[in-house]
Amino acid sequence: MSSQIHTGKSYTLDMGDRKISLPEVIGSENERGFDITNLRDETGVITYDEGYRNTGSVNSAITYIDGENGILRYRGIPIEQLAEKSTFIETALLLIYGELPTQEHLARFRHELTEHQMIHEGMRNSFLGYPPSGHPMAILSSMINTLSCYSSSVMEMEDESGFENAAARLLSKIRTVAAYAYKTSRGQPLMYPDPKLSYCRNFLHLMFSLPSNWHHPSDEVVRALSLFLILHADHEQNCSTATVRMVGSSGANLFASCAAGVCALWGPLHGGANVAVMEQLQRIHESDERIEDLIDRVKQKKEKLFGFGHGVYRSYDPRANILRDQVTKIMDKHGINDPLLDIAKRLEEIALSDDYFVSRKLYPNVDFYSGILLRAIGIPLNMYTVMFAIGRMPGWIAQWKEVRDSDSRIYRPRQIYTGPGCRDYVGVNQR
Repeated sequence: MSSQIHTGKSYTLDMGDRKISLPEVIGSENERGFDITNLRDETGVITYDEGYRNTGSVNSAITYIDGENGILRYRGIPIEQLAEKSTFIETALLLIYGELPTQEHLARFRHELTEHQMIHEGMRNSFLGYPPSGHPMAILSSMINTLSCYSSSVMEMEDESGFENAAARLLSKIRTVAAYAYKTSRGQPLMYPDPKLSYCRNFLHLMFSLPSNWHHPSDEVVRALSLFLILHADHEQNCSTATVRMVGSSGANLFASCAAGVCALWGPLHGGANVAVMEQLQRIHESDERIEDLIDRVKQKKEKLFGFGHGVYRSYDPRANILRDQVTKIMDKHGINDPLLDIAKRLEEIALSDDYFVSRKLYPNVDFYSGILLRAIGIPLNMYTVMFAIGRMPGWIAQWKEVRDSDSRIYRPRQIYTGPGCRDYVGVNQR
C-alpha cells in the first residue's frame, strides 16, 4: 500500500486485553478507511467481511465512483464528458495510461490496432471445431488464452513498448474473436477484417457481413456502439476486474488474466444481467402483462425486477441516463418502434413514483437500457455479455498494468474455517 495515502492519524481497536492502533488512509476524493495490513502479524486475528463488501484490497488511480451521488469518472474525467466527446479507443488509452492521448499517440495506437486485427490462420481454423450451440463466451475465453500462443510479445513485456504491443493485440483481436464466435454459432463464413474501417465499424463488418453482402452500418449505429463500449470500459473493483487483478498478481500474463475476467463476467449476476432485463421486458410484451402487477409481485418479494438497484450506486446510475437518451435518439433517427423501450420507460416511471423503490434507493442501472440499445443496433441476445467483455477490456488491461507496475504481493485472502475438526482416516471397507 502506498505511504502517500496514510494521513498520519490512526484508529484504535479495543480487543479487551490490548488496544491496537490502525493507521488511517484516505483517497484523493476523501474516501476514508483504516489499514489492517499488519493486524494478523500483531494480533493473530483476521477481519471477516463476506464478499469483500467493506474491504479495500487495493489503492487504484483508474476509476472513481461516488455511489451516493451517481458519479463515475475515468482517470478524473466524468463519464458524461467522455460519452459526449470521446471515442472508445481514446477512452481506452486514457484508462490504460492515465491521460488523454496526444494526436501522435492516438494515431500510432490506431495503426497498431489495424496491424494486429487479424488472427493466425491456424487459430482461425480452430473455430471450426466448436459446435454451433457453443456459447460465445466459452469460445471467447478459450480463444483469448489461445492468442498468447501466437503472441510472443505477451511473454516479453520487458519495456513499455512491449506492453503497448500486447495491449494493442488483445484489444484489436478481441473484436475479431468475438465476431468469429458469433459467426460460428450461426454457421456462417468468417470474414476478414477491413483495414480501412474504424474499430467499431470493423467489428460490425466482421459480425454481419457475408461474402455476397457486406454490411454498411450508419454513422449513428457506429457511434452508438462506441458509446456502449465507453460506458462499460471500467467500473472499479467489480467481480471480473478483481479476478483480473488477482490472477495478474500471480505473474500470469495479460491474456491469461483477461481470459479469467471473461469467465467471471459470464456469470448471470455480473455480465448477464442485461439479458435477464430483456427477457423480462419481452415476457411483459408477449403476455400483455400489466406492469403494475409485476411491481406488486416485486414488492411482495415474489419476483425480482431486473435492471434496478446496484451494489455501489444508491442513486441513478449515470450510465443508465446516457443509454436511455442514446437508445431513444437512434430509434427516432432510424424510425424504429421497439415496444420494449416503451415498456422499459413506463416501468421506470411507475417504479420511481413508488416509495417502495425510492426509499430503498432502487434506481435503474446500466443493464436496464443497455440491452435495448444492443437490440437496436442488431446485436443478438447471446452476444450481449460478449459485448460487455469487449467494452471492459481497456479497464482490465489498465487494472492488470496497475498490478504489474506496483510492488504488491500475490493476492491471498484469508478464511474462517467452519469444517470438521481433526479426525482419523477410515478405510473404504469400514465406511
